[in-house]
Amino acid sequence: MKNIVIAAGYATRLGELTKNFPKPLLKIGENTILGRMLDDIDRIPEIDEHIVITNHKFAGIFEEWAAKRSLDYARDDEKGDARDDEKGKKPITIVDDGTETNETRLGAVCDLLFAMEKLQIDDDMLVVAADNLLFFSFQEFVDFAREKGTSCIMCHEQPSIEKLQRTGVVELDSDYRVLGMEEKPQVPKSHWAVPPFYIYLRKDLDLVRHSVENGCGKDAPGNLAHYMVEHSILHAWRMTGGRFDIGSLDTYEEAVKRFG
Repeated sequence: MKNIVIAAGYATRLGELTKNFPKPLLKIGENTILGRMLDDIDRIPEIDEHIVITNHKFAGIFEEWAAKRSLDYARDDEKGDARDDEKGKKPITIVDDGTETNETRLGAVCDLLFAMEKLQIDDDMLVVAADNLLFFSFQEFVDFAREKGTSCIMCHEQPSIEKLQRTGVVELDSDYRVLGMEEKPQVPKSHWAVPPFYIYLRKDLDLVRHSVENGCGKDAPGNLAHYMVEHSILHAWRMTGGRFDIGSLDTYEEAVKRFG
């Protein structure tokens, strides 16, 4: 299984902070937003590589970060004080999508397809957004997908109608099979919200590859999940912990205070 990190956005809502620096590499304490996520994913035996798809403007910064991360963990191993035996041991591949401005961005779905084509990916894929702090392990999500034998999305209960109107919302049966999905519905049909974390199994990759040419939206990763729900069988894993979405300067500053 490959871990695909969608990190090609320009984070315009964070202003000067991310004008010339990628949001996933902002610091929260001693680690970065993305570093915290990869530390967890490194522990999953099925994952054999992280693939970070970013833009041309930030690709060099990601390359430097990935090299430093590997070196830091190698030094910890040499000293015998490694923080975790698995952290930092999965290779990181940086993919440059060639764009340099927010106006010319490819969109999350096209970035995923770009990475799949460039690297000829033919494995199961864990696909993640790179701007969240998570308080559960992705291992649980991977185990759930293995149990169900289908591609999967995540879900959590969201009581706020206003928040449901700004995200993907799914209908589920008693076995957590996805019966339907809507993006930003004005009248949500459930309280199950969908965060930007997905597993697409190898058997569904042809559907993924041809999604955009068959009408799938390009910009948000949830567009692909919506498309897949209509063309395959998906299940939804109910999150066992919370998440903190860093989408603005205020939420970043709050994350630093609360978790740094």
